Amino acid sequence: MKIAFIGGGNMGEAMLSAVLDKGLSTPEAISVSDTAEARRQYLEQKYGVAVMSSNRQAIGRGDVVVLAIKPQHLVGVMTELNGQLKPVQLVLSIIAGVRIDTLRQGLNHRCVVRAMPNTPAQIGEGMSVWAATPEVTELQKGWAGSILGAMGKEIYVDDERYIDMATAVSGSGPAYVFLFMESLVDAAVHIGLPRGMAQELVLETILGSGHFVQRSGKPLAELRRMVTSPGGTTAEALLQLEKGGFSELVKQAVRAAYNKAERLGS
Repeated sequence: MKIAFIGGGNMGEAMLSAVLDKGLSTPEAISVSDTAEARRQYLEQKYGVAVMSSNRQAIGRGDVVVLAIKPQHLVGVMTELNGQLKPVQLVLSIIAGVRIDTLRQGLNHRCVVRAMPNTPAQIGEGMSVWAATPEVTELQKGWAGSILGAMGKEIYVDDERYIDMATAVSGSGPAYVFLFMESLVDAAVHIGLPRGMAQELVLETILGSGHFVQRSGKPLAELRRMVTSPGGTTAEALLQLEKGGFSELVKQAVRAAYNKAERLGS
């Protein structure tokens, strides 16, 4: 698979690394364009891929063109690439908040996939949700699924509106988890645990709980009840969380992120 990356930042590198690790492509078949010379040199030395400053030059080398740039750079890139893509080329965008219609019109190109990966994709533990235009062939869907799947798990949806919803849950979700972990560590330190021990306890608890959910196959509510003995310590802690409106705050946070994603898209 020949892949051209427009943008070689953290997420672009994560995809590049995953594609090579999974054997989906070879360094000789990959090109990366980036505005920063230092970044180009780094990617060339580390991965052995072809690097360049010209986006037009890069897309001429790819069956799949991955847009991995910041949203504020999109207008300039679309202006540069408008009408330059071949009809058979697949554009795979991981730009947050940018809808398919914006990409189709800005690039004058109809074969487009929009995806929303999250930060853990950088270590191969990501979650990506993606949608495609009707012009994307089954072969190209296979390419997109393979590239995104190389970074973790992927879910295809036939309605783009689910991507904004996924943005609020899995896209922004790692930040919610990090905040909860920070708060739990601070609370542990507050009652007297050394910070290093507190962080290890919290990290392993989060990891273990996630794996337990995966392996048990039981509903989350049932798992919570398994840990919560009547009148026990867990019940007391959960009572305080509910008094503070924990569940409602989570709903409000996700709704706010979803609304923001919709506004960015429009």
